[in-house]
Amino acid sequence: MKDVLKKIEEEILYCRKCNLWRERKNPVIGKGSWEAKIMFVGEAPGANEDEKGIPFCGPAGKILDELLNTIGLKREEIYITNILKCRPPQNRNPKEEEIIACSPYLDRQIEIIKPKIICCLGNFSTFYIMKKFGLKDKIQGISRIHGKIFEESFLF
Repeated sequence: MKDVLKKIEEEILYCRKCNLWRERKNPVIGKGSWEAKIMFVGEAPGANEDEKGIPFCGPAGKILDELLNTIGLKREEIYITNILKCRPPQNRNPKEEEIIACSPYLDRQIEIIKPKIICCLGNFSTFYIMKKFGLKDKIQGISRIHGKIFEESFLF
């Protein structure tokens, strides 16, 4: 499993499927346990993440760490990633063609890690994950589904 994730990391490092690679400093691949039961999926790296190559290491990461601490979890026990692995300029929203180009990496991360819970952090990650797992009919807008739990049977 470790070798497969390392291969994905290398592919992302040299990825040229969209133009985001041209302005990035570091791709932000993902971080955490490869045996995680919980996976957090954000939308795209921000400036701090682009600088360090680590997901959720800026202000949002501090909040996430506090929330994890509140429920007794550590980053080492979970896996954190984004749909996009490169920062969009000025932190703009991901474009559909960027999501299409980058989402196969996320799909493979999910397939390898096989989390029991996927916690979506943001509008784009929520819609992508819901479509991916056949919950498209439950999409009502992020403000209406915020905080809700959706269950689906998976093959892994």
